[in-house]
Amino acid sequence: MNTWADWFAAQRTAREEAGLQRALRPRAAGDDLLDLANNDYLGLSGHPDVRRAAADAALWWGAGAGASRLVTGTTTLHTELERELAEFTGREAALVFSTGYHANLSVVTALADRDALIVSDAHVHASLIDAARLSRATIRVTAHNDVAAMREALAAAGGRRALVLTESVFSVLGDAAPLDDLAEACADHDALLVVDEAHGLGVIGHGGRGLVHHLGLSAHPNVVMTATLSKSLGAMGGVVLGSAALVDHLVNRARPFIFDTGLAPAPAAGALAALRTLRGEPQLPERIHERSAALADRLGVPRTAGAVLSVPMPSPQTAVATQAAALAAGVRVGCFRPPSVPDGVSRLRITTHAGLDDARWAHAVDVLARVVENHLALT
Repeated sequence: MNTWADWFAAQRTAREEAGLQRALRPRAAGDDLLDLANNDYLGLSGHPDVRRAAADAALWWGAGAGASRLVTGTTTLHTELERELAEFTGREAALVFSTGYHANLSVVTALADRDALIVSDAHVHASLIDAARLSRATIRVTAHNDVAAMREALAAAGGRRALVLTESVFSVLGDAAPLDDLAEACADHDALLVVDEAHGLGVIGHGGRGLVHHLGLSAHPNVVMTATLSKSLGAMGGVVLGSAALVDHLVNRARPFIFDTGLAPAPAAGALAALRTLRGEPQLPERIHERSAALADRLGVPRTAGAVLSVPMPSPQTAVATQAAALAAGVRVGCFRPPSVPDGVSRLRITTHAGLDDARWAHAVDVLARVVENHLALT
């Protein structure tokens, strides 16, 4: 009879043989690596005003929220952050969560049940996939950005409540969703379009207000928006933005909201300060697009809609080796391998950053061009 120890060992061996074994690699505070793996696109996590706001909030409010938000875990920081996020994105109301993962779990599971239909793009984030499964709704997965397939699935809903799940800018390929067409399809079939703006907020549209706002869909009654506070806003947490009726429903029905301790004061204050900084420096998203386009051209990969660049690798092993070569040269990049990639293709994931000065950015680009060319030439 196999023991749990035998099973764990066999699982690890299988991962190692496939080139899919992962490990945690702690980084030290203040290391001098050029980090193009993190999602702090605008460099606001280290902004002096953001750091000071987070530190002051921890000193004033304490290290944690102390309770779920329906008990005593809601502070004036939370309500102020929600009000300003809604105003910034043009939505009626907002509700802040401890993570973006919880925001997606909440909105889907509170709106869909076993009597509902969920139509999901094949490339959506794991949090939306998990949310759809937990909802117990009927799930139809359609090909990436295939509006016709989405329409076909909605037409077969048979009168059931229906949700369509997509991202504004996809987290692996960095391409944008056809939100105009998807919103029109949802309106035609009385479905809700849930748009995860994790990689759009702070990057896309006027002043980084996101793709939903950029396309004039902020007031669309069939569009619900989610986002994270841990990427462009450099803190942590998540948010759902939509109608006041939606927020009221989530407060009363979303289990990840009701039973989770509220977002801690420090990241709430940090996110609020980052949002205000972004409003005062609306040129930051433009720097992202300029650098992203130039880097894509240098690496010979397609330009993307946001800050994420994806460099396909011929194998998981090549991806890991190229990542290691970049790290040895002082540049940290991401490495996506199955099952983290929706199409099964291993790739380097490089994030463009507005916070680096021109000299450091140019050096990072030179390093990446060299190591990618060298490792692709060896395959």
